Amino acid sequence: MLTAGLCWVPLLLALGVGSGSSGGDSGRRRLLAAKVNKHKPWIETSYHGVITENNDTVILDPPLVALDKDAPVPFAGEICAFKIHGQELPFEAVVLNKTSGEGRLRAKSPIDCELQKEYTFIIQAYDCGTGPRETAWKKSHKAVVHIQVKDVNEFAPTFKEPAYKAIVTEGKIYDSILQVEAIDEDCSPQYSQICNYEIVTTDVPFAIDRNGNVRNTEKLSYDKQHQYEILVTAYDCGQKPAAQDTLVQVDVKPVCKPGWQDWTKRIEYQPGSGSVPLFPSIHLETCDGAVSSIQITTELQTNYIGKGCDRETYSEKSLQKLCGASSGIIDLLPSPSAATNWTTGLLVDSSEMIFKFDGRQGAKIPDGVVPKNLTDQFTITMWMKHGPSPGVRAEKETILCNSDKTEMNRHHYALYVHNCRLVFLLRKDFDQADTFRPAEFHWKLDQICDKEWHYYVINVEFPVVTLYLDGATYEPYLVTNDWPIHPSHIAMQLTVGACWQGGEVTKPRFAQFFHGSLASLTIRPGKMDSQKVISCLQACKEGLDINSLESLGQGIKYHFNPSQSVLVMEGDDIGNINRALQKVSYINSRQFPTAGVRRLKVSSKVQCFGEDVCISIPDMDAYVMVLQAVEPQITLHGTDRFWRPAAQFESTRGVILFPDIKIVSTFTKAEAPSDLKTTAPKSAVLEEMLHNLDFCDILVLGGDLDPRQECLELNHSELHQRHLDATNSTAGYSIYGVGSMSRYEQVLRHIHYRNWHPATLESRRFRVKCSELNGRYTSNEFNLEVSVLHEVRVSDSEHINHLIAQPPFLQSVHHPESQTSIQHSSVVPSIATVVIIISVCMLVFVVAMGVYRVRIAHQHFIQETEAAKEAEMDWDDSALTITVNPMEKHGAPGRGEEETEEEEEEEEEAEEDSSSSSESEGSDEEEEEGAGRGRHGQSGARQAQLEWDDSTLPY
Repeated sequence: MLTAGLCWVPLLLALGVGSGSSGGDSGRRRLLAAKVNKHKPWIETSYHGVITENNDTVILDPPLVALDKDAPVPFAGEICAFKIHGQELPFEAVVLNKTSGEGRLRAKSPIDCELQKEYTFIIQAYDCGTGPRETAWKKSHKAVVHIQVKDVNEFAPTFKEPAYKAIVTEGKIYDSILQVEAIDEDCSPQYSQICNYEIVTTDVPFAIDRNGNVRNTEKLSYDKQHQYEILVTAYDCGQKPAAQDTLVQVDVKPVCKPGWQDWTKRIEYQPGSGSVPLFPSIHLETCDGAVSSIQITTELQTNYIGKGCDRETYSEKSLQKLCGASSGIIDLLPSPSAATNWTTGLLVDSSEMIFKFDGRQGAKIPDGVVPKNLTDQFTITMWMKHGPSPGVRAEKETILCNSDKTEMNRHHYALYVHNCRLVFLLRKDFDQADTFRPAEFHWKLDQICDKEWHYYVINVEFPVVTLYLDGATYEPYLVTNDWPIHPSHIAMQLTVGACWQGGEVTKPRFAQFFHGSLASLTIRPGKMDSQKVISCLQACKEGLDINSLESLGQGIKYHFNPSQSVLVMEGDDIGNINRALQKVSYINSRQFPTAGVRRLKVSSKVQCFGEDVCISIPDMDAYVMVLQAVEPQITLHGTDRFWRPAAQFESTRGVILFPDIKIVSTFTKAEAPSDLKTTAPKSAVLEEMLHNLDFCDILVLGGDLDPRQECLELNHSELHQRHLDATNSTAGYSIYGVGSMSRYEQVLRHIHYRNWHPATLESRRFRVKCSELNGRYTSNEFNLEVSVLHEVRVSDSEHINHLIAQPPFLQSVHHPESQTSIQHSSVVPSIATVVIIISVCMLVFVVAMGVYRVRIAHQHFIQETEAAKEAEMDWDDSALTITVNPMEKHGAPGRGEEETEEEEEEEEEAEEDSSSSSESEGSDEEEEEGAGRGRHGQSGARQAQLEWDDSTLPY
């Protein structure tokens, strides 16, 4: 330590410390300041706070206190600020005492629990630097602050319905006649939950429980009273009553009244349950009426769910591939992305795959997306929901239009709606025959303006054009001929939702806007869809079903509509009708169906013997509640960091990035306790599940790829064998298409990275993320870092030059020729002896230092290898050679001791830094990068001593 202290003297003199100059004073102050403010402030790693809404005081646990090891040194050991990281946070942190480091967290504006129940943000403490005018504050690690907002009972319960109505049969005791429900807008469970209901009206034969179920306490009589009206109030768990009571009206009906009996209004459907009966115990009460036949119509209403029939699954391109359609489909309304940005400004209706056009928007399809000249065979597909156009003289509403971009206003082909007619325009170019040709094809159908979703396919095989609407074929009722278009050099513009008018106007603009919703608008040049593919694309994923057709009986006639949303059954025996309706079920074939309500309506038409009076059966209104599917947790895991030699990056095969990547999907399942007598809560277990994926993205982190020296590659046969597609760019690699998780695993394991100039590369980082159902379920972000093992070689000539170089203290001695032989004989042996002795000493010293450095390098290598194994790092199995030049650092006398002393000081500083860094693990990325650069600097100095060679490893 004395020697180390003496080494500071020339350093301080070099910096001017101790001189009378102003430069020396400033240098001394900077050096002393750096010596004073050595430590960062320290705070806890996490804080939990509570604040009452509409209050500004935050109670933190533990209290906000920052400490600094530089205390009691002024400024360096004091705390000057607490800073909060986050956008638009209604909190601020203030320093109460700089010396003790006490701080306080308070709200800048009133806090409302109903708007946000909790806040989480990052806070850091800053010391006062090195002086009052210095700005070089040191900051602590980042601490997480989690604040919960304590609720105040502001809101009173309110009933969902202003009035409730139920019908009961006289002479029966009901467990529940109906259920009232109130809600509370407070945010906490204590004040937002309804704890009790109470009947306000006195002397009524009814009671209500805590869940709002109203029941009768005695048998009711139709003759005594036809109707009861009672008032019900609700209390939240803070005992605050409802602001307004609700009215419950109970109608008493006679004992016998024709209608359907023993059915429930709500039918729950668990995804994956297959076919579930809707009315397993239903039967018809005719009150001894003479019924000759009955017709029952059961209708499942799902039109309000996206495109209806729970069709919102994958993209249209993926669906067409699943249905066996030919390749080459072009999606004209894809989900907005960087590559498909023409749909970014369009309105989205209920999902990213459905676009709503309000009569003011249109989208330009970029050039090159669709071929300019379509052949005589192509197909246009779309989902459309459209209503009647306003006004008597409605304008054309363009769905798809290809028109002149400038000068003229010719429409080459277009698809539009006009007065609830679908029109397809196709103007052929002029060739040898200048004759009339079919140009406009008209269809007049009620579905075009019924405000419901329908699937349209226009198959063109000129001069024949066929429309498929929901799988049914329709021929045009009108075909109009026109002259062909003469050729020109005017560019064309393809648009969606409106038509581009580039000529005949002062300023080009959109015209003939569309009003309605569109989805899955595609065009396939040169191909035609088959009837089987069209039926598959428009097929429902949910619908009505019959469990057992054999058990219906021969006396029952039934008929399904194409989408199986309407079932009509007819029979003349009441018993057979009851059994037939009990077999009607609901089925949803999706693995992850859209949760929510599916309304059911059952209407009945009865014919009686005789033409006098027949009974009337009231309609049944029920609904299927599709429960939320099990949420899959998609997890990617594998080797996340490894090293490879530079030669592998340069090879034609490159470096395989994800050789052992694994895709696993799990869900949480509650497991019942094994001992039935215990009341312990159910334990949660993870179970694996199998499902498809529709895309995986490999993103390049830290800057895009340079196509001049690096790329990501994948053999196309790997994709085609697994029926997947991919796009490649400098930002990464995207694999898409509906396929199993194992298929995606196999493809990801064949992606390799190449770099033609790895000498300039230290490492590359990549990120993988996968999706199911167009991003509805996404995986974790799997990060991978690939580093290059650089090879440094020193030529043999350099080693030889170092070994034969004369030491600087050995000088050549020149003697004049006039000297005697005696002088030569007396001088030369003495000089030779000295030179030999010195050479032997130097050789021994050099060999000893070489062996010492080889052992040190060997120990470093073993330590790094063990650390790599503990971190499960994948090292390349090629050999490793360490070549040591023992003369490289010992060319000058006394140099080794100075370096040894400096290294000891650096190691001591590194130990201090490591101890402080262990206390501030949450430091920001800038500090980590700075520390990384420092480490690289030290490793660079050590690399000057060691030459690495990956060819062989001798020990």
